[in-house]
Amino acid sequence: MTALSANAAAFFDAESAIIRVELTEVRGSSPREAGTEMFVGAKLLRGTIGGGRLEQIAIARGREMLETRQLCDMLDVPLGPEIGQCCGGHVRLRLSWMSRADRKEALYRIRQEKAGQPHVYIMGAGHVGRAIADLLQHTPVTCVLVDMRQEELQKCEATVDKRLRALPEVDVFNAPPKSAFIVLTHDHGLDFLLTSAALELGHAAYVGMIGSATKRAKLRSWCRTHCDGLTIDQLTCPIGATASRDKRPEIIAAFVAAEVLTALTTVQHVSDSGEEAALLEAAQ
Repeated sequence: MTALSANAAAFFDAESAIIRVELTEVRGSSPREAGTEMFVGAKLLRGTIGGGRLEQIAIARGREMLETRQLCDMLDVPLGPEIGQCCGGHVRLRLSWMSRADRKEALYRIRQEKAGQPHVYIMGAGHVGRAIADLLQHTPVTCVLVDMRQEELQKCEATVDKRLRALPEVDVFNAPPKSAFIVLTHDHGLDFLLTSAALELGHAAYVGMIGSATKRAKLRSWCRTHCDGLTIDQLTCPIGATASRDKRPEIIAAFVAAEVLTALTTVQHVSDSGEEAALLEAAQ
């Protein structure tokens, strides 16, 4: 079975020769969008163009090119019965042998993409906070777990940024625009402080607080008194609310992670659409 490399630098160091596979054109339905790339080495892979039969074809062709030392190729692939895939669209793939300069450029792109990932701040490293961190470590976000209790942070085994803070609100104030905040500390007063701080930023992509409708109502009253009438209209509380009544931390975490990622990707889509419209208007 082919191994997948999570670390970009390690991947490029491990493979002596690599084929870059890029989706250059997409017509109709496709598992990924144009511009998506993956890298095929003799043993390792990095990235994905959507999986399935399409990806198998690309990997097989890439490794054939490695064996024959072919420098480039183009594939025109219908995503239908011809290849046993039911997307129904049509894609074009460019496969190219990567030079040393190509590798440096690819690594730079990957690092820039990672640096531009949205931040998700989990304010509280209790059972649910740690369960959310376990899930988010596998997604394209920069996950930050913040707590005042070192013993709780030490229980987290996820590969995320763990921060011990006497004043956790500092991380809220210093968060980059369009960050997400999930507030679930061990103290309701601290929850109110951190949630109101996140709402006051005015640029958060998501602000959620664990609790109930009653806790939300208490926060609304608290904000009127202590935060100059700050509105909580943009607050999600309860978080991860579904028809399920299962209260296990892992189940709650799954619903919350889906909720946060939906908010983040929706914000990104709206931002990208706005930038595209602005460019088109400027070009006219």
